[in-house]
Amino acid sequence: MLPRRAISIGLFLTSWAVMLAQPAGRTPDAVARKALDLLLAQKYTELSALFSDNFKQTVTLDFLQQRVSAELKEFGVAENIGQPVFGMEGPNNMVSFPVKFSNTSIHVQFTLNPARQVVGMYFRPPEKPLPYQWKRPDYAKPDSFHERELTVGNDQWKLGATLTLPTAKGPVAGIVLVHGPGPNDRNESLFATRIFEDLAEGLSSRGFAVLRYDKRTKQYGSEMSESTYTLDDETVEDAVRAVALLRKQPEVDPNRVFVLGHTLGGYASPRIASRDRKIAGLILLAAPARPIEDVAFGQTDYVAHLKGDPGTGEQARLDQLKADVVKVKKLDAKADNPLILLGLPTQWWLNVKGYDPVAQAKRLGLPMLVLQGERDFQVTMQDFELWKSGLSANTKVVFHTYPNLNDLFTPGKGKGSPAEYHNPGNVAPEVLDNIASWLAGRNGSH
Repeated sequence: MLPRRAISIGLFLTSWAVMLAQPAGRTPDAVARKALDLLLAQKYTELSALFSDNFKQTVTLDFLQQRVSAELKEFGVAENIGQPVFGMEGPNNMVSFPVKFSNTSIHVQFTLNPARQVVGMYFRPPEKPLPYQWKRPDYAKPDSFHERELTVGNDQWKLGATLTLPTAKGPVAGIVLVHGPGPNDRNESLFATRIFEDLAEGLSSRGFAVLRYDKRTKQYGSEMSESTYTLDDETVEDAVRAVALLRKQPEVDPNRVFVLGHTLGGYASPRIASRDRKIAGLILLAAPARPIEDVAFGQTDYVAHLKGDPGTGEQARLDQLKADVVKVKKLDAKADNPLILLGLPTQWWLNVKGYDPVAQAKRLGLPMLVLQGERDFQVTMQDFELWKSGLSANTKVVFHTYPNLNDLFTPGKGKGSPAEYHNPGNVAPEVLDNIASWLAGRNGSH
């Protein structure tokens, strides 16, 4: 969950930035090989120069020098580099090199945008040199829905969007999907998962209209990295505009427009609904109920202890992270504060200081559906229990948990880990069943 830069293991290096500049005439394999050579030589300043602006914000020079350097040290000495394998991810090229180290063998994969800038860097196991590709789930029936492109907003922050509509005649209930943290695209793509595309196509197959859009930090990452943005700038304002846009569509019943928020989107949903009091209800998927700084530390601490006690370097990093959590809690708008804490602008933290999403939701009194995967190590059952206890008096709130599901609401076994996010998967059908049934019961059925 939050923040992306607090999730710091080698296999989780990621960026969804896609720059629109024209190719510079260099072949993807040549640029990727240069990046690999610089990585192995630990020439991180030169390596960072090959990154897109957004990726530099995600994988900082400090991150390279500390976390990535420590990872490479564990691999040992690079002894041999094999021939790369290639793939495509939308307009981006993926180039993956097999590297034999003295202690292990891995693939080092680089993702390059059309301008031949590095927008992704991953350490992959030998048997999976490239990420799996997303596959449409069986519950999505393409003959039962169609799509059209829309734009959320008309100012400097306007965002590309996709409206998925059932072929059945309206007016139908509509749902706006609100993203988790980081620069997410409209599908909330992560490796081989696209949980928002799953939800949009699955729910439209069952008779509902679904609007999903590119996140502001995805489409305008460079511009936002230069400002002191807040949760309102990152999430709330665009969600409110998306709700207003969906309400205007002729196929949609304006009195039955709902917000579905995933992780950070769920955390922000009560604030979104307080800005638009006509929202018919909220659907929360893995929504944090605790302060975000506590969620961020908890997930990082969990990952650090997955394989036992962390080493000295890892423990020092956790101690620093814990100290930063304390700084976040002591922030004062009138004080001279650091510009960035836990990977986010100080203004972001001040914007949510004192915000209690459960208390806000309780005051709203809206119908709500709260869903939680029991294997989720990022937003945990502790958060779910806080929602459940805080909203127990509201008979319009329904709760469901899923023993085998993770933060992406895809199935797995054993203890949750970041590594499983590389596996292909779709939102579990029982999640679609629960959402569709709950929606059908709100203010009339289809």
